[in-house]
Amino acid sequence: MECVLAEALLSQSRDPRALLAALCRGEASAERVETLRFLLQRLEDEAARGGGGAGPLPEAAREVAAGYLVPLLRGLRGRPGGGPDRRRVLRAAGAALRSCARLAGGPQLAATLAEEALRDLLAAGPAPGAEAAVEVLAAVGPCLRPREDGPLLERVARAALGLALGADGAGAGAGAGAGRAEDAAALAAGRLLPALGQCGGAALRAVWGGLVAAGAPSGPGRVGPQLLVLSALAERLLPEPGAGRGPRAREEGPDARRCWRFWRTVQAGLAQAQDALTRRRARYLLQRAVEVSAELGAPCTCGPQEGTGPSLFWWSEKKKDELLKFWENYILIMETLEGNQIHVIKPVLPKLKSLFEYAVSEEDGCWLFHPSWHMCIYKRMFESENKILTKEGVIHFLELYETKILPFSPEFSEFIIGPLMDALSESSLYIRSPGQLIGSGSPLGLKLQKFLVTYVSLLPEEIKSSFLLKFIQKMTSRHWCGIPILFLSKALANVPRCKALGVDGLLALRDVLQCTMITHQILLRGAAQCYLLQTAMNLVDVEKVSLSDVSTFLMSLRQEESLRRGTSLWTELCDWLRVNESRFRHASACSSIGLPETSSLNAYVKNLVQECIKSPSWETGEDHFMPDWFEAKLVAMMVLLAVDVEGMKSQYSEKRRTQNVLRIFLDPLLESLMKFGTNAYMPLLKTDRCLQLLLKLLHTCMLKGSSTQDDEVFTLLQSFVLSTTESVSEFILRRLTMNELSSVSDLDRCHLYLMVLTELINLHLKVGWKRGNPIWRVISPLKNASIQHLQELDSGQDPTLARQIQRVVSMAALAMVCEAIDQKPELQLDSLDAGPTERFLSSLPLNCTLQKPHAEKQSSSFEESSASQGWGKIVAQYIHDQWICLSFLLRKYHTLIPASEGEVLEPILPAIQMPVRTLQAALEALTVLPSDQVLPVFRCMKILVPKLLTSSEALCVESFDTAWKIISALSNTQLIFWSNLKAFVQFVFDTKVLTIAAKIKGQAYFKIKEIMYKIIEMSAIKTGVFNTLISYCCKSWIVSASDVPQVSLSSAKNYSELVLEACIFGTVFRRDQRLIQDVQTYIENLGHDCAANMVIENTKREDHYVRICAVKFLCLLHGSNVSHKLFMEDLAIKLLDKDDLVSKCRTRYYVNSQQHRVKNRIWQTLLVLFPSFDQGEENLKTSICTFLSVLSHLDIITQNIPEKKPILKQALIIVLQWCFNHNFSIRLYALVALKKIWSMCKTLNMEEFDALTSVIESSLNEVENMPGAGNAKKNWQRIQEHFFFATFHPLQDYCLETIFYIFPRLSGLVEDEWIAIGKFTRFTDIPLDAGFQWYLSPTHLCELKPGDWAQQDIGSHSGEADSQSEWTDVQKKIIPWKNSAPDLDLEVVFQDRVARLGKSISRLIVVASLIDKPTNLGGLCRTCEVFGASALIVDSLQCVRDKQFQSLSVSAEQWLPLVEVKPPQLIDFLQQKKAEGYTVIGVEQTAKSVDLTQYSFPERSLLLLGNEREGIPANLIQELDVCVEIPQQGIIRSLNVHVSGALLIWEYTRQQLLRHEDTES
Repeated sequence: MECVLAEALLSQSRDPRALLAALCRGEASAERVETLRFLLQRLEDEAARGGGGAGPLPEAAREVAAGYLVPLLRGLRGRPGGGPDRRRVLRAAGAALRSCARLAGGPQLAATLAEEALRDLLAAGPAPGAEAAVEVLAAVGPCLRPREDGPLLERVARAALGLALGADGAGAGAGAGAGRAEDAAALAAGRLLPALGQCGGAALRAVWGGLVAAGAPSGPGRVGPQLLVLSALAERLLPEPGAGRGPRAREEGPDARRCWRFWRTVQAGLAQAQDALTRRRARYLLQRAVEVSAELGAPCTCGPQEGTGPSLFWWSEKKKDELLKFWENYILIMETLEGNQIHVIKPVLPKLKSLFEYAVSEEDGCWLFHPSWHMCIYKRMFESENKILTKEGVIHFLELYETKILPFSPEFSEFIIGPLMDALSESSLYIRSPGQLIGSGSPLGLKLQKFLVTYVSLLPEEIKSSFLLKFIQKMTSRHWCGIPILFLSKALANVPRCKALGVDGLLALRDVLQCTMITHQILLRGAAQCYLLQTAMNLVDVEKVSLSDVSTFLMSLRQEESLRRGTSLWTELCDWLRVNESRFRHASACSSIGLPETSSLNAYVKNLVQECIKSPSWETGEDHFMPDWFEAKLVAMMVLLAVDVEGMKSQYSEKRRTQNVLRIFLDPLLESLMKFGTNAYMPLLKTDRCLQLLLKLLHTCMLKGSSTQDDEVFTLLQSFVLSTTESVSEFILRRLTMNELSSVSDLDRCHLYLMVLTELINLHLKVGWKRGNPIWRVISPLKNASIQHLQELDSGQDPTLARQIQRVVSMAALAMVCEAIDQKPELQLDSLDAGPTERFLSSLPLNCTLQKPHAEKQSSSFEESSASQGWGKIVAQYIHDQWICLSFLLRKYHTLIPASEGEVLEPILPAIQMPVRTLQAALEALTVLPSDQVLPVFRCMKILVPKLLTSSEALCVESFDTAWKIISALSNTQLIFWSNLKAFVQFVFDTKVLTIAAKIKGQAYFKIKEIMYKIIEMSAIKTGVFNTLISYCCKSWIVSASDVPQVSLSSAKNYSELVLEACIFGTVFRRDQRLIQDVQTYIENLGHDCAANMVIENTKREDHYVRICAVKFLCLLHGSNVSHKLFMEDLAIKLLDKDDLVSKCRTRYYVNSQQHRVKNRIWQTLLVLFPSFDQGEENLKTSICTFLSVLSHLDIITQNIPEKKPILKQALIIVLQWCFNHNFSIRLYALVALKKIWSMCKTLNMEEFDALTSVIESSLNEVENMPGAGNAKKNWQRIQEHFFFATFHPLQDYCLETIFYIFPRLSGLVEDEWIAIGKFTRFTDIPLDAGFQWYLSPTHLCELKPGDWAQQDIGSHSGEADSQSEWTDVQKKIIPWKNSAPDLDLEVVFQDRVARLGKSISRLIVVASLIDKPTNLGGLCRTCEVFGASALIVDSLQCVRDKQFQSLSVSAEQWLPLVEVKPPQLIDFLQQKKAEGYTVIGVEQTAKSVDLTQYSFPERSLLLLGNEREGIPANLIQELDVCVEIPQQGIIRSLNVHVSGALLIWEYTRQQLLRHEDTES
């Protein structure tokens, strides 16, 4: 077309100047400029052939260039925009300029245009206007002379390279301008640089020099532009095969293969690039370099940047075959990873292992290929959006050392610390594998442990320390979830002992400990701490750390979660200190203190104690804040560690050494404590530290994994502390009662004094309480002085800070005394008669807020600021202490509480004898107090509400409502939620409250029911809430049942919905929740091996414990008790109603769906209840198959019936009828039952059936000896091997283990539904019933594995036809295609229907059983019908009812044969069709797939289409005769499955039509 246009113009006029001048006039449209380009190119061709003449043409070309094209390009540069037309004009004008430069007759025009365009380019930079300058340079660049214009070419090359590499920076801007800048950069890389590359010489060297100087890309965003440039210049930067041989050999240029920066850029593109196009360019460069090397055959080597280690790339003609194989596999793997589909990638992963075999020399064990190439593959897998692929990549990497020892490489270590650990931070990778039992541990976690142990063991000693330090520091560089940090810590703890870490390592481990604290799962947190401590003991070089460093590290552990006395971890730590005590580095600050025959540990600890309680060198007159608890915790822990270490050393020698060492340690403390009562001038900070240390010693010593009764150290400590009781208690009494606490900071001291006093009371109670002991002498004065202070301060005095603080202190002291007396009746000071103390407490104004104090004139600014800070918190504590005292009074005098206030005229104890007013005050307190202070108010309401529920129901309902609002608002507050919830449940669901509410059936009854369902609803999002409710209710009902046998469950019967919901409770966990539960179960299964199990109390908040509690409660009920029996019958009716409701809510449900799980739980509970019912006829609806299954156990059912013949006669008649049913499944079940019943008939010699003997026995023999290996015979064998018929015994196997663990496990229920019998025994809130053996299964049914039969149901080996027919198929309502017509030829069926429809006959079968979406199936159905396919195979014939299917099929299903073949049956189906002469064709991209344009379809073709997401599974690919691939030109790698199928169906039809025409002709 172009030539025709140019010839037409030249035919009109042979004067080129006139033609050119005519085209240069008028508007510069794209068509005009393109026509000008065509004409100039035609003139250029004629000039080259010598037909154009040299006269006016050069001058005309110069005029066009200077007078028209250059101004045109400048104009375009000045006004960016215009879309596609602007680009057409730019491209045409550039090409026209090139022709003008060549026609001009000399190089001057090209050089002039290039200089001018270069100036414009440098001035514009990456701005949009640079496009015009780039077009000019790309056009005239090849016209420049390499030698004469060399400097100009170099400058142009550098400018073009800068523009191309600056694309990422330019792209940082926003809007269309940034996009046009990227276009200019792409234009420079795609057009200008290749054009300059043709010039060779200076230009190419300048470009290559700029690329080399740029270095390896620093980030994913920088690699794209570099690879764009490299791929554009690939042919110039790689040597040309055959170059240098001929006379016109290309000038020798750079060889990119020998530059490490080139290979690092390629690797960055392969591993880090975010877009597929960049990765494709990197693969192209790699493949091109390999091809060039193979063609050249010359040796080539490129070493790494470091100068040592294996080459980044090398070639040797001797190793050509191995090298080609290596790179072929490598590129294949990288291309496969682009698919991002695990079923496609998994078959290729074995090739990755072969890459490692190629990469390591068998002779010397060194790397032949740089390991960074292998790391690129793993990086690509780790960064995949498909988490399954990421997990496969991580596991594959961790398995490397299981079969082959790889040589050390720094790249390998850096990869582990970098990308691998980043990938390991994803919690979802640690999910159990399918089929793994709950609690068996994460496969990835176990592989990580094995890998790290192996890898560190193989590291050179000089490398090991730095690697481990970097590994641990990497663990501190991000916020980890609890599960990854746990498994990383466990892996580190298993690394063999070595001296690898110093102070830096210990500090890094401490930082990791801080990272563990962010997780809310306490058990995971505690286990991680245990493993990190073991890591420190295994890896720390004790000669590089001091005892001070170690003690500071130990303080990062939480004793209540990990490091507790009496655990194996504590013993291990003590042993570690004992072995290494003389090797620790001596700290400069720790000097010897002259202990004879003591270790450095003892000296350090004694020095710690002395420093802790040392008197401060000075004290000011101002108030001091109480010292931090850190030092006291540290000293207490180190004292007990040192004593236990000493106990280890003297284990087989004198026992008094332990006592002496403890005495030496504590002498300074005990000496100071003994002076407390007499030395009134002892510094305040010293007394604080002494009491803090005393308290922490007691707490740390009592935090023991086992009982403290046999603990020698605790006994000694107890005796030492008791000797100081009198001095300490007198000191505390003075401080609390003599107005010595007068500032806000003193409130912390008050709390400290009261805690010490409580501990002293506990110690005296343990050794035996005696009247007249020091504590006894303190409690009464403390109580009296506190009351006196409160009475004096109520006299209307001015509320100064000191007076208000003393008021708070006095109330706190009274609350402590009340709590102590309440919990320990031995401390009861007065009789039960109301004395002055009780009258005073009962008369206190409730919820009275403390007035903010006035500043005293002599007070300091410190006091004034303290008085104004946090006053609300102080007031809340004061009201909280008031309610503690009141709850003590209510419990003590609960018998005096009247049912209504009208009964008492002159109350002696107002708060008790006026309960309505007190309950109203409690409601007010709930609105005033913060959530962490409401517990005593709940306790008071628990006592008051049962008394007032009848007379003041509305007030009680309001109290329920207000309390519930507080609890629901706390659901996200972990620390205080559980204690408040427990108190709330005890208050609202108290047995007395439930009984009264049910009796009056008023608002309270319905409010309680409402709250009950809200708690159950909350349990779905917060595990453990329902557990608290059901556990408390069941325990209270059991207790009441033992007290009042006949009316015990009257209240429970009114709330049977609670037990019903508990019996069917169990949430469908999210994947992350299930993972956390799995890991927690794994840790619990470790037992004593993980100290966290001994330290952290099992809260039993798993959802299983709700059902366990309900079931154990039901097991304690007895049918002989009338109330028990009525309760169970009512519950059974509700369960059956629930089952009916679940069945009606959805017409069809699937295995492990929510409906299926609920029905399973219902029937499990009914199985527990049935033995307690009277035996009688049950009208339960069931399926025929279920009925026949039960009949197969008729011998066990009738074993206690004396006259069996009538029953057998009836059973035989029924079974024989079902043996003739049209449904294969029913016939199969009926034959099993017939076999059992007939054997019983023969045993009893039933003569009335003699006439049927020959028929029945011949039928059973025919079934048993069925010829061949068909589906029917296999199903008959499998149904007899099924555990229900072969092993299960209905009576012997009746136990909780069978119902809740064995049956769900063998029946294919998801593991969430399995409840191990150990959980029943561990749940001790409800006691075991007398028949404990009823829990355990006595038969070998529990020894069966699901794989014995379930594996056959799901199909095992894809290549074995025997294993493909599924036993579960016979239980489904839809009869499988093979069983419905076993002897019918599908081909005949297809042809017959086609003929009846009057359509042309085709032999194409389209198999769409793997397709899920109705829209795709509907479209395929329409396409198959239009092109005359013989049949469409689908997963389920029910799909034709789907509205989406119908909207696309437009009734095609009525005219096309549809056949149902389930995916598990596809292998059998494909093999059958192969036997019939069909070629099985898969539509899939594989390594050996054939291009659609090259493939010739056989007449009998079967087309297998893959799933929308996963394509064709790997096991089915093995059954294919050929894979056909649709050729693609774009970036996206796949088409919609309907579109792919339609293309192949049309291609088959087209080929068959052509063959038909050829035959006819």
